[in-house]
Formats: sequence, C-alpha cells, structure tokens
Amino acid sequence: MATHLENARDLRSTIDDGAQSAPDEPTPASVIEQIRDAGLYALMCTREVGGDECGVAECLDVFAELAYADGSTGWCVMASNSAAAYFSAWSPDSLVERVFGDGIPLIAGQFAPNGVLSPDGSDWRCSGSYSFGSGLNDAQWAGAGAFTEPPEGENPDFRFVIVPRDEIEVLGNWDVMGLRATASWDYHLDDIAVPNDATFSFFDHPRLRGGPIYDLDVIPLTSIGHSAWAIGVVRRAIDELRHTAVTRQRMTGSAPLGESEYFLIALAEAEASFEASCSWVYAAFGAAEAAAIAGTLTPQLLLDTRMATTHVNQLGGRIVREVYNLGGTAALRTGPLERCFRDIHAGTQHAVVSPAVSLEYATASMQRAAQHVRGE
Repeated sequence: MATHLENARDLRSTIDDGAQSAPDEPTPASVIEQIRDAGLYALMCTREVGGDECGVAECLDVFAELAYADGSTGWCVMASNSAAAYFSAWSPDSLVERVFGDGIPLIAGQFAPNGVLSPDGSDWRCSGSYSFGSGLNDAQWAGAGAFTEPPEGENPDFRFVIVPRDEIEVLGNWDVMGLRATASWDYHLDDIAVPNDATFSFFDHPRLRGGPIYDLDVIPLTSIGHSAWAIGVVRRAIDELRHTAVTRQRMTGSAPLGESEYFLIALAEAEASFEASCSWVYAAFGAAEAAAIAGTLTPQLLLDTRMATTHVNQLGGRIVREVYNLGGTAALRTGPLERCFRDIHAGTQHAVVSPAVSLEYATASMQRAAQHVRGE
C-alpha cells in the first residue's frame, strides 16, 4: 500500500496543472476530490473518528509536498487538517457522530475570537464577522472563534465553534497578492444556533480521544502545517530557480546563470541556511512529540516549535526574495516561481508566524539567563 507521502507525490503534477490552469480561481474541485480520495485530509485526525493520527514528521513531509505542488492547495489542506484534528480530539461523542459520521470532513474558517456566544438555555447563539476562511469553497463545516457572554461577575470564555457551512453567509473579498486560490473569503455568522457540544474552550479542553500528540495543544498543532507549508513553497522556488539557471542568461552576461560563480555561491548559501532552518523544525517538533508521549512536555518545548515555525516562514520569505533577485526577469513571468514569490509573502503575514512569537521566545530566553545569573 502506498504511503501518504507517495500519494501526495503522485498528485504533484495534477495539483500543479490545476494551479496553472486558473491561478486566480479556487483550487479546482476535481483536484480537491483527488486529494481527499488519497486520504490526505485525514492525516491529523484521531483514529477513533476514522483518521490516521500520523506522527509529526509524516505530517510535515506530506504537507510540504502538497505545498511544493501549489502553495494555495497545500495551505487549504493543512488548514482543514488542523481544524479537523481539534474537533476529533477535544469534542464529545455527540458532536463527533454528526461531524465525522460520513468520513473526515473538510473544515474551513478563522478561529480568532471575532464573535460572541450568547447563552441559549444549555446551548448558544453565535454572531460574528470573520476573514481568511481558507477552503470555504469546498468545506462542509465552518469554524469560528467567539467569546462567551458570561453571567455578571464572571469572566468570558474563549471557545472554538463549528457550524454547517450552509448556515454561514459568505461575503467574498479575497482580492490579494498571494495565496489567491485558497478562496479565503470573509464570512458572517448571524445569530446562528450552536449546540454546546459544537464548542470547546480554547483554555480548557481535555483530550477525549487520540494519543499524546494532541497534548501539543492548539497553536503547536496548527504550527505543524504552517512549518511544512513554508518548507514546500521555498523548496519549490529554489528548484525553479535552479532549473531556470541552466539556460537563462542575463542581457549583461556572457554565460547562463548557472555558470556564474556569484550565482552559485548565493544559491548555495540560500539553500544551506534554509535547510538548517528546516532541520530545526523537525528537531523541535520531534522533541515536543517525544516529550508528549513520555508525559514530560514543557512550555519551553512548545515555544520551541512555535519559534521554529516562525523562523522557517520568515527566513523563507527572505530567501524567496533572494531567489527572485537571482532569477532576474524570469521571475516576473507568470509561473511557479512567480507563484511561490507571491504565496510566501502572503504566508508570512499569518499570526502564527508573527513577530510576537519571536518576542515571546526571546523574553523566555532572557528570563532563563537572569535566573542563571542570580543562581536560581
């Protein structure tokens, strides 16, 4: 039986062809269906709901391969995997039966707390406006984040919500530079009835099924996909540059780019620094996964995964800009290299890889240094 990674590689040309055929339209439904048939939306879900509960390294490999084929397609697949993983591990059986009863669903949406949950007996009513609904074009369920309206004197809770896709109002508004085919539309929830079992607290959600990997929690689990996505897009950009350089010659040059010592040194340095960052991703997530299995997971290990994710994305953006410069006017033309340039710059704007992560990481490092100096 073929592995998930082999299935993803088999789809590379199909995904790439779909991306090139209509670069400003959502990923073709036929491509999404083939990815689904290959089982690649089930990587991160618990086995109890029909998922594969893959290890981190396998998820990184597969998501990177899909993003290599096309950034937008890879983005939607990793985002749906993350959302499905949340609800497969932290939701009661009653919700699992509704959402996963017919197989692993496609889930899209933004989980930032842009809405309000108002009590409705033992359930809720949700209203809110959201952006970046990547994959809504094909999803069966839509996710959202919301603060509860608490009783007087109590603090609100931040909860993740899932509702049927056909109950939301899709607003469009995705005229962007990169990740165009993700169809990351704005959408609105207007006083939608939400059963309590279709929500869970961001701060307190005991693992109801699945193994220790789900103890990594929301942000590190999400970071798996974002790390892998950057790895795939940047590697594609570097490969496209290498192929171009075999025959491409600048107007001021006397030989192909690939014969220039300046070009070769710059290419080697870019590739080496990026592969070092990729290695940190695998090492950080590997250490966190091993600790989760052993029951020794620490906040620092989780922070390491988030910083490695931020680094590989932000460094990736800088490297693709260097690739763009090295490629000359070839990078201006519509095609995979130009697509990678646009997509990586869109991806680096995501909150998961923002400077706030670097600040948190460095602050923790300085706190440890101060404790060491004080002999604590």
